Amino acid sequence: MKVAAVKKPGGPGNLIIEDRPSPEPGPGEVLIRVRASSLNYHDFVVVMGGIPTEDGRIPMSDGAGEVVSVGDGVTRFQKGDRVLSTFFPNWRDGGAMLDKLIGVPGDHIDGFAAEHVVMPAEALTRMPNGYSFREAATLPCAALTAWRGMFVEGNVKPGDWVLTQGTGGVSIFALQFAKAVGARVIATSSSDAKLERLKALGADHVINYKDTPDWGRAAKALTGGRGVDEVVEIGGPGTMAQSIAAARIGGHISLIGVLTGVSGEVPTAALFSANLTVSGITVGSRQDQEDMIAAIETSDIRPVLDQDFPLDEIAGAFAHQASQKHFGKITLSV
Repeated sequence: MKVAAVKKPGGPGNLIIEDRPSPEPGPGEVLIRVRASSLNYHDFVVVMGGIPTEDGRIPMSDGAGEVVSVGDGVTRFQKGDRVLSTFFPNWRDGGAMLDKLIGVPGDHIDGFAAEHVVMPAEALTRMPNGYSFREAATLPCAALTAWRGMFVEGNVKPGDWVLTQGTGGVSIFALQFAKAVGARVIATSSSDAKLERLKALGADHVINYKDTPDWGRAAKALTGGRGVDEVVEIGGPGTMAQSIAAARIGGHISLIGVLTGVSGEVPTAALFSANLTVSGITVGSRQDQEDMIAAIETSDIRPVLDQDFPLDEIAGAFAHQASQKHFGKITLSV
């Protein structure tokens, strides 16, 4: 079978295409013919060598495809079923614990940049009805991260104010989920062209954070001075102070990304005086994913897709991601 592999020290130039033997499913496992994957920031860090992995690791945490065969004891799926990966194969339900966060595809184990993949049946869910493989492959990391932050750890409801940052996959899914439940959205970006696209997706207000450096205060003003109920925080230390300034008393911040760094100053006095709750969000469980899929099927949410690349051109896909010119999810067709 054809696979993409990361050779050390990493970087798009060290992604190679090679042939490897096709795997066979063991007891409790499923053999999947992978049809699509999607690029996440986590995958980018792996490919660039920022997360140590074995030499020759097959990247990509997300995968959608169909079942080719099943091993002994598998009853969840049968040949021909259209299935979707989970970011944490060992996290079935409940809260996060260390043993549940081990085994991430494309990181701890080989991922979905391959024509065939064997995974435990318990680590898979069905795809949403009516979704293409390409659409489904955008869900396990980006969509589920937004979902868990807003509806599992947070409590977004109709009429609430949600603040999103940028135009990456998590932020766009957060916008779509918020509008689907009747919430109001303030979206930020440094690109006026991208802000117009966010408005077309339903954003009630947009802020160019380069033109308005004090965008937290500006966002709060848009709510009549009350503040936003939920912040989908993907920047990290460089944006946290503005997110705190934007939030209402008793509001919730879903801390998801580290695009501005992994550590930095946080205005703790402002944080506790506003009685804010900050939840660290690392994707979610299989049960969370099943709940999200059920919700997607009752709405008209479709993933916003950017450019699609064949597996042979995976290095070009990551170069496109690095350019930050994309809007929505970059995908791989396998």
